[in-house]
Amino acid sequence: MNLNALREKINIKLFRSKETALDILNYATILVSLSAIASMVIFHGFPTTEESTFWHFAIIKSSFGFYIFSYIVRFIYDFSPLDFVKKSWLEGVLLALMALDLTLTFLIGRSPVESLGHLVGLPNLESFYSLFIQVFFLIIIFVELGKVQAKISNLGLTPPTLLIISFVLLILFGTGLLMLPEMTVGGKSMPIMDALFTSISASCVTGLVVVDTGTYFSLKGQVIIMGLIQLGGINIITFATLFTILSGQNLGIKHQSLIQENFSAESLISGKGLLRQIFLFSVVIELIGTLFIFLLWNPELSFAGVQQKWFYSLFHSISAFNNAGFSLYSESLAAEYINHSYLLHLVIAGLIILGGLGFPVLRDLFSASAIRNRVKYPWKGYRLHTKVTLGSFLVLTLLGFIVFLTVEWNKSMDGLQFAEKSVTAFFQSVTTRTAGFNTVDISSLSTPVLIIFIFLMFIGAAPGSTGGGIKTSAFALIGLAAYSTIRGKKNLELFHYNINYELLNKAYSILLFAFSLIFFGTFALSIIEPEMNVMDLVFEQVSAVSTVGLSTGITSDLSTGGRAIIMISMFVGRIGTLSIAFALSRRVKTVDYKYPNAHLHVA
Repeated sequence: MNLNALREKINIKLFRSKETALDILNYATILVSLSAIASMVIFHGFPTTEESTFWHFAIIKSSFGFYIFSYIVRFIYDFSPLDFVKKSWLEGVLLALMALDLTLTFLIGRSPVESLGHLVGLPNLESFYSLFIQVFFLIIIFVELGKVQAKISNLGLTPPTLLIISFVLLILFGTGLLMLPEMTVGGKSMPIMDALFTSISASCVTGLVVVDTGTYFSLKGQVIIMGLIQLGGINIITFATLFTILSGQNLGIKHQSLIQENFSAESLISGKGLLRQIFLFSVVIELIGTLFIFLLWNPELSFAGVQQKWFYSLFHSISAFNNAGFSLYSESLAAEYINHSYLLHLVIAGLIILGGLGFPVLRDLFSASAIRNRVKYPWKGYRLHTKVTLGSFLVLTLLGFIVFLTVEWNKSMDGLQFAEKSVTAFFQSVTTRTAGFNTVDISSLSTPVLIIFIFLMFIGAAPGSTGGGIKTSAFALIGLAAYSTIRGKKNLELFHYNINYELLNKAYSILLFAFSLIFFGTFALSIIEPEMNVMDLVFEQVSAVSTVGLSTGITSDLSTGGRAIIMISMFVGRIGTLSIAFALSRRVKTVDYKYPNAHLHVA
C-alpha cells in the first residue's frame, strides 16, 4: 500500500469524528486562552508571591502543552498534513521551540535558558526567561486570534462597523489594565474615569493626559500605554491580520475591505499587499528612531540605567511615529536638558513626518518594488496621491514655520540663535499636524500662533496614516474645487488627471462632520466649563477631534462632563467622522435614478 492510499484510508476513518473533534478543540482553545490571559493579567497587575508566581507559570506552561496537543490533533485530522504544516509554519515553529524547552526542563530539571545564564555568568537571565515565556505566549495568542480573524467575512458587519468595534474593545481592555494596582507608582488602582481617558487617548494616538505619564505610572503602566499606542496607531485588527497571513490563512473579501478602509488603499489587492509593508516600515522606522534618540539624549539627563535609557528611547520613538504625543517627561520635549537638544528635535520631527505621510505614500516612496519600477520606467514617476500628500505637507509646514518664526521671534524664542529658532519653528509646525509633542510652553504662545495651530490641527495628516484631522487630501480637493469654480472650469484637474466628483463630495462630507463635531463640542464645553477661556476650549476640542494632543494646560482641570466630551471627540476623530456616519447609516436600496435638474441660489 502506497503512502497516498494509506492517508486516504486514515482520512475515511477520521471523517465522521472530524467536525465534532475540531469544534470541541476550538471551544477548549478559547477557554484555555482566556484562562492564560487572566493569569497574566493577575500576575502583572497585582503584587506577587512565591505561590502566585508558581501557579502563574504552571498555567502558562500547561497552556503551551494544550496548544501543542491541539496542533498535533489538527495535523492528524487534516486531509493534507504536508499542506497543513506549510500553512501553519509559524505556529509550528513556535510550538516546536516551546516543546523542546519543556522537554529539556523536565529532563534536566532546569530551563535551558536558565542553564545558559549560569554557564556564561549571567544569573539575571532567569528574569529574562520569565519575560521570554510570556512574550512567546502572547505571540501564540496572536496566532490564534489570526485564525478567528480569517473568518471575519462570515460576520454581517460593514468594515467601518468592524473598525469601531475593534477600537472599543482595545479601549476597554486598556482601561481595565490601567486600573490594576501594579500599573501605578503608588500601587493603588487608577480611578476608572482617569483610566478610561488615558486608554482612549493612547488607543486613539492623541496624547491628551489627565495624569503625568512619567511619574504616575510604573514601568508596567508605561508599557501598557506604549502597547495601546502601537495597537491603536496601526489598529489591532491589522496585527491579527498579519498573523493570519503568516499562518497561511486566506482572507475573505470583507476582511480585505477592512484593510482597504483602514489604510485608504486603492483596491482590495493593494490593501492586502500594503499590509506586509506596514509592519516592515513600522518596525524598521521605530527601531532606527529608537537608536538615534538613544544616542542624542542630553548627557545631563539622568537615567536609572542603560535599560531605562533604551526604554525611554523606544517609548518616544513609538509615540512619535504613531503621532501620539505621549512623553515620559512632564513638560514633554520642553523639559530641562531636552528643550535645547535640537538634533533630537529633528529626529522626533522626522518620525512624526514619516508617520503622518501615510503608509500608501511610504510604500510609493521607499518600497523596493516602487523603486525598481521607477528605475525601469523613469517616465512613470510618483502616484498622484503621493504628489498631493507631499505638496500639501510642504505648503502647510512652510505656513506654520513662517507664522511661528515671525510672531514668536522675540517672545517664546527670545535669546535663541537663528538656527535654533528655525528648528524650534519647524518642529512646532510639524508637531501641530497631529503629533502632540512640544518644545515650548503652548500656554505661553500668542493668540495668532494658537489660531494658526488650530488651522493646522484641523487639517491634520495624510489618509492611511497614524495621524488625524480632516486629512491633507480632503483639504487639497476642497481648495482645488474652489479654484476651479473661480476659474469657471467644469472639471477638477490635477497633475493632468481628472478628479471624480464623488471624491470631492466625500471631502465635503468629512469637512462638514468634523466642523460640526468641533462646533458642538466647543459649545458644550463652554456650558460645562464656563470659567475657562474660550480660546483654550476651542484649542482643546480641535486637538481632541484631530487626535493631536497639544493643550494649553487645561486637560487635567476639566470636569467629568468636560472630559467626557473630549473622550468622545478623540474616539470619533480617530475612527473618522465619515466612518462613524457610514456605520450608523443605512445604505439606500438603489441609486439608479435621477430627478430633474433644479437651480438654487448660493451667492
